[in-house]
Amino acid sequence: MKPLLYVDGYNIIGAWPRAAQENWPLDECRDRLIHLLQDYAGYTGQEVWVVFDGYKADRTVRSVDERAGLTIVYTRHGETADHFIERQCQQLPKYREARVASSDGVEQTIILGRGATRMSARELWRELNAERSSGRDRHQMPSAQQRTALSAALSKEQFEALDRLRRQK
Repeated sequence: MKPLLYVDGYNIIGAWPRAAQENWPLDECRDRLIHLLQDYAGYTGQEVWVVFDGYKADRTVRSVDERAGLTIVYTRHGETADHFIERQCQQLPKYREARVASSDGVEQTIILGRGATRMSARELWRELNAERSSGRDRHQMPSAQQRTALSAALSKEQFEALDRLRRQK
């Protein structure tokens, strides 16, 4: 079973130095965070949930959207991301490895009591950046020295057929 990571979306956005420096609007911050978490889920193989508060919104129902290895939750009016994450952690089986990314001190204490481990927003940003760098390194194209010549990968007959086609032009 994949490790599970719950992310308190607005809490993490609030601790995002680049978003504050560049003064991104909230919807752009959400979109960028979602994209980064999709990459992270792909690089690490974890199941990642990002939860955004709908506490003050007019939304009467919770919405859940799944995109490329990431589950995105917008809570309903009157429900905080903290409460949603706490309930999810409470319902997890004891053997399920789960972490919660939030810098909310009360939230961290509650989820520890429910069997999950915690990580601060700063720790998550560090981990996201490290995984993104190492993931890019793992997925880069091999250098010219590491690539094999096409002729080495083809049988003699295939190479001769391609060579004939090349010479016809």
